[in-house]
Amino acid sequence: MGDARGFLTHKRKDTLYRPVCERLEDFKEVYCQRNEEQSLAQASRCMDCGTPFCNWGCPLGNYIPEWNNYVCADKWENAWRLLEATNNLPEITGRVCPAPCEYACVLGINDDPVTVRENELAIAEYGYAKGFLCAQPSQKRTGKKVAIIGSGPAGLSCADQLNSAGHRVVVFERDSKIGGILRYGIPDFKLEKSILDRRLRVWAEEGIEFRANTYVGRDLSIEALKVEFDALCLAGGCRVPRDMCIEGRAFRGIHFAIDYLIQANKIVSGEKITDDNLLHAKGRRVVVIGGGDTGADCVGVANRQGARCVIQIELLPQPPSCRTESMQWPKHPFLLKTSTSHEEGGERQWSVMTKRFIGKNGCVEKLSCVKVDFSLQGQAHCPLMQEIPGSEFEIEADLVILAMGFLQPEQELLKKLQLALDNRGNVKTDSSYVTSQKGIFAAGDVRRGQSLVVWAIAEGRNAAYCIDKYLMGVPSLAPTHTC
Repeated sequence: MGDARGFLTHKRKDTLYRPVCERLEDFKEVYCQRNEEQSLAQASRCMDCGTPFCNWGCPLGNYIPEWNNYVCADKWENAWRLLEATNNLPEITGRVCPAPCEYACVLGINDDPVTVRENELAIAEYGYAKGFLCAQPSQKRTGKKVAIIGSGPAGLSCADQLNSAGHRVVVFERDSKIGGILRYGIPDFKLEKSILDRRLRVWAEEGIEFRANTYVGRDLSIEALKVEFDALCLAGGCRVPRDMCIEGRAFRGIHFAIDYLIQANKIVSGEKITDDNLLHAKGRRVVVIGGGDTGADCVGVANRQGARCVIQIELLPQPPSCRTESMQWPKHPFLLKTSTSHEEGGERQWSVMTKRFIGKNGCVEKLSCVKVDFSLQGQAHCPLMQEIPGSEFEIEADLVILAMGFLQPEQELLKKLQLALDNRGNVKTDSSYVTSQKGIFAAGDVRRGQSLVVWAIAEGRNAAYCIDKYLMGVPSLAPTHTC
């Protein structure tokens, strides 16, 4: 390693953010990127542990100790090439990934772990600044064509891999712009869309064809695709949100988080939203139901839009702030997470169940809630939820955002393809990512259910490996260690 004892010399320096008062005035990224000197110091904390559990904790199997070593030695191009070898979108994961690799860091046993995600971002941005990333079209084409349906992280990584193997790749997207959840769903203050656009430009120059505004199954028939392409890959994500079937759900002012976040992205990009469809928090009392990252994103958007007040409620109890006996290293722990959005304002409440919505003249005005307790255990030591008598209370709200996760992929296209589904409604595949229909593959959330961006990228890479093998017999690509 560049400095085998660097972890004794340098302490972890967490991400630096723009001041709250400044970032609330816009949707620009909240991060302040480190300089090279700081990155070298943080990379030196990687301790040459011998068994890199960080590599095991990363779904992509990133060469984390190796590129930390190169950064520490000031060999940035070598670090960049290693990073690009396993990750098609390091500038994205370096911004939005929850970094399971850091929770698996050996240094984290008795000290603060290495800043893996921020090191990754530093390498990616250095590569862009120095011009390391430039279009390199495949010099030899196989004559095979593959259609990717869906342009999120799974579809894009699959397309990049297959294009590099010499296949002709067309990515279909029903929205007006390419990017899937990266474009419409992740707030701009976490991921400015110019970051995505610069990568898309390189891929377009390398030969990937992007067709937006194309709804496969409506604008373009399945039969036409099967005639034109040698293989299809479904990468449409898991987009059916979990709903609440309780009294008052039909009141106006209650919306799904994905609809709210997508519209916020469109407003920032200058796309026109009619007044009848506008979802905006200005001057409104906002309640976000759901305590995860999506809920936190909604809190950040509502604060920027000028909400009068924001409350985020969660059914489960407040997680611990540090590891417990049930969450020992190197497991990924379920810990209390305070995001930049929480730092910007709002209130969080835990162990809260919404019983019904109360409204007037067709519009929501209040939530009727009760506190719940999970201390009792049922069969198989599973906690039982019980309402606490006398704990009923109400929360005033005229904008309620449901951020409780997603259930399954949208079913329309899957039914037209007559694909077999698992018991959760996801596309069922074998170990080679093949669906019940020959020549049709699936990758990402449409196959595994709601998950992380880094898992979607790994899924896309593995699906590309299997598609390449299907088309050519002998694959020219390498799978990730999760395949």
